[in-house]
Amino acid sequence: MVNTRVAAVSYLNTIPLIAGLDAVAGLELIRAVPSRIGSMIEDRTADLGLASLIDVARASAPMALHPVGMIGCDGPTLTVRLFSAVKPEQITVLHADTDSHTSVTLARIVLAERYGIRPEIRDFDTREQMPDGSADEPGGGWPETVLLIGDKVVAGSPPAVRYPHQIDLGQAWHELTGLPFVYAVWMSLAERADEPQIRTAASLLDRQRRRNLMRMDRLVTDSAHAKGWPEDLAREYLGRLLRFEVGLREREAAALFLSKAADLGVAPRIEPIWADETPAAV
Repeated sequence: MVNTRVAAVSYLNTIPLIAGLDAVAGLELIRAVPSRIGSMIEDRTADLGLASLIDVARASAPMALHPVGMIGCDGPTLTVRLFSAVKPEQITVLHADTDSHTSVTLARIVLAERYGIRPEIRDFDTREQMPDGSADEPGGGWPETVLLIGDKVVAGSPPAVRYPHQIDLGQAWHELTGLPFVYAVWMSLAERADEPQIRTAASLLDRQRRRNLMRMDRLVTDSAHAKGWPEDLAREYLGRLLRFEVGLREREAAALFLSKAADLGVAPRIEPIWADETPAAV
């Protein structure tokens, strides 16, 4: 039997979704940064992937969202954060973490709707950032405004003195809409959503998520320090701030986000396809 290839990120926030998958018969876990996973599904190097939500609109072929797990929040996210040396309304250039597509789009929406600005977006790879460089040196150190995601916000955060203005984008979205936010969700090519292999794998992912949420305390103890997190903060982050289950409000939020992205002209306009809402193949 051929294993179903499942692509996911290795951040702390994915632990409740992927812990233990390496030992699940029939699945092969492939680790990648969020911005790569959508294209892996498209080119069939992955069968299912925990992909950035915006990628469902930008894909060259229709994608189906599988409501068996997500990375989201219903208020502060903590690890999707905009750091700025100037007031938000004065931002002209946003250096954006290249690891995520959805967070960049969310930043565009928040800055446009809350502050009435549309800054230039420039890629920023934190792996190439010079931590010993002075912020005042041309091309050295941290830029004036930067969007960071993932464990690096905690384990490798920029100097607070450099950035008196910070925006938690999950909280900002909640204040704008009253809804949760969905950063990433399991997805596959829509044409494959009804394949027995995909349906079986989705069921396994759902089962593993439920099992992991019941042993969250142990997972935090085992994972926090390896990811560079203080254990108490990791427990707060995974246990209170983040959401991993897809409900009706999350579906509404996903559709609203994709609509707002289209309104800004940064993604084609689509209606999300949920795998459990499509008729089974006959």
